[in-house]
Amino acid sequence: MGKTKVAVTIDAATIIKIDRLVNAKVFANRSQAIQEALYEKIERIEHTRLAEECAKLDAVEERQLAEEGMNGEIDAWPEY
Repeated sequence: MGKTKVAVTIDAATIIKIDRLVNAKVFANRSQAIQEALYEKIERIEHTRLAEECAKLDAVEERQLAEEGMNGEIDAWPEY
């Protein structure tokens, strides 16, 4: 995927922390540090959203839907 250059304003304390990580060779440069931080944050948000949506489900209703029609089918399945 292509990359796009953007300009952002970041407080001085955060830049100092990023620079320390770059100097410690944790990241190759500031861009990599910021890009990875954004990627991780987006992943966390998306994971949280999935959990929130799952929490809206009614477990009893979902189980009933999953098992709908299974009573007759189970008897027809071959035994292992």
